[in-house]
Amino acid sequence: MTIWHSKPTIEQLTASSQQTLVSHLGIELLELGDDFLSGRMPVDKRTIQPAGILHGGASVVLAETLGSIAANLCLKKPDTMAVGLDINANHVRPMMQGWVYGFARPLHIGGSTQLWEIRIVDEDDRLVCISRLTMAVVPRRN
Repeated sequence: MTIWHSKPTIEQLTASSQQTLVSHLGIELLELGDDFLSGRMPVDKRTIQPAGILHGGASVVLAETLGSIAANLCLKKPDTMAVGLDINANHVRPMMQGWVYGFARPLHIGGSTQLWEIRIVDEDDRLVCISRLTMAVVPRRN
């Protein structure tokens, strides 16, 4: 059973992220499953810190991107939007090159708040970062 109240294509979601931080960092959306959204981000000159490893802030951008998009697809009322309220992240494994893959899944989908867990893994499915994102459901602003 799907959790989505709106299910655009990956291409439509990608188009809405053009000319934003999402496209600047090279984040790509991959799959909208029945209960998850996945994407990937390169570990390259855009996303590393001076020490040459994946910047924790870049991991948080990937996590919030996936969680925010997913949260907005779960909204029951068209006159609302989901916005980030809190995010935390634990950085478990350093990355120096390649791709990281994120998977956003809901822990709670309520009328006023949502809670999402975003697992970020390397190409061998080893945990790089685990994040929890709380979203507030608020009236849509025009």
